[in-house]
Amino acid sequence: MGSFSIWHWLIVLVVVLLLFGRGKIPELMGDMAKGIKSFKKGMSDEDAEEAKAAADAKTVEHRADETMAAREKASKS
Repeated sequence: MGSFSIWHWLIVLVVVLLLFGRGKIPELMGDMAKGIKSFKKGMSDEDAEEAKAAADAKTVEHRADETMAAREKASKS
């Protein structure tokens, strides 16, 4: 009762083929594959945009001790 025999699976296969037809199942699988490819492409595009934004962002480091030393040199000269 816990597992299905080969006859159960054959009957299920026949019912599925009768409901969807021979051509509909490959069409559904093709649509599913296109959806997965589109999802993966969208995820990689999003990662590329984030990496580009991080590379474009420039930070300025402020070091107070260097600024003070430069001012003191300028005032002494």
